[in-house]
Amino acid sequence: MKPKFYITIFALFSITAFSCKTASKLYEKGNYTEAVELAAKKLQKDPDDPKLLNIIQNAYKYAVEDHESRIRNNAESTSELKYEWMYNEYASLQRMYDAIFRVPQVFSIVKPMDYSSYLVTYAEKAGDVREQRGDALMNAYSSNKSMAKQNYRNAYREYHAALGFKRGNISIAQKQDEAYDLAVTNVVILPMQQQGGYVYSSYTVGGNNLDDQLLRNLQYNSGSEFVKFYSAWDARSQQIRVDQQLDMRLVSADIGRYDDDQTRRRVTKEVVIKETVYKPDSVVREYAKVHAEITTVRRSMHSRAFMQVSVRDEDGGWVWNDDFTGYHQWSTEFASFTGDARALSDADRQLVDRRKEFAPSDNEVMKCMLDQILNDAQYRIRNYFSRL
Repeated sequence: MKPKFYITIFALFSITAFSCKTASKLYEKGNYTEAVELAAKKLQKDPDDPKLLNIIQNAYKYAVEDHESRIRNNAESTSELKYEWMYNEYASLQRMYDAIFRVPQVFSIVKPMDYSSYLVTYAEKAGDVREQRGDALMNAYSSNKSMAKQNYRNAYREYHAALGFKRGNISIAQKQDEAYDLAVTNVVILPMQQQGGYVYSSYTVGGNNLDDQLLRNLQYNSGSEFVKFYSAWDARSQQIRVDQQLDMRLVSADIGRYDDDQTRRRVTKEVVIKETVYKPDSVVREYAKVHAEITTVRRSMHSRAFMQVSVRDEDGGWVWNDDFTGYHQWSTEFASFTGDARALSDADRQLVDRRKEFAPSDNEVMKCMLDQILNDAQYRIRNYFSRL
């Protein structure tokens, strides 16, 4: 039992020594606030540790001096965000108070100050400033639609910041919702159209139509918090304001027919045609050359699908377009021969014995090409809208 006891004591001593050393290093580097919080945490386990008690007393004194100095400087600033900066300083002071409060024995020694009332005061002031900044952006007139959208987005962010200081404020929350509704770009993805007299509606990607799959992927990850995608039906049923429409046109889909490329070659091999055994150790073999003609067929098929994507604004003007191409290539190789099979090499036999592969179906080819188009399209579409 003694070895285990000594190991436990040593481990506890090592942890305590490491904790003191870490808090000490923070203190020596001038990170007084962090030193106080770490020392208070470690003192919960051993409130009588003399080194940590010395560190926390000195660190708290210097931390208070630093924060209050910055508060005085911020108070003299002309920036409208000065109340927010002062709030952050008081928040740091209050975190130290809370950390020390959890250790009653240490609390009575350090006697930290409670800054909670200051937090309430400056949270109110900082929230008011953010709300006023949001109001100013909402009321700012701009004939440029893009700039107006940006103002609404900035207003949304200001209201969001204001709610961080004035949590649960219904008035600000309503303003935030209004700003978002004006800031967001609602995009309707129209059903995919086909051109050239072809019908591809039976071809699906993963069991879903291409436009439906694209819509789901973009709804899951639009690339921007201020862009939302809808189907035409959802936009109508929910009475969504349509800012832009995304139009997809499958211009062409050329599913190729396979082409055969034939090559012929003559092979020759010398083989034993007769073997005469006179004695077990005396065998006479007669050789002759045999021939075969191998016909090799390389069968290949190349297919291509081409889709155009365009985005129009609410006035019907084109704002973005791009082209997407999907390819599919398939090939196989097999052989036949005439002549003497003994002339074939092992590789020739494997090629001759290979089972002929059938070309993929039209549906399989279309699925492969539309998969490529979908992956490429959703990346580039998301990238475009993330820049708005």
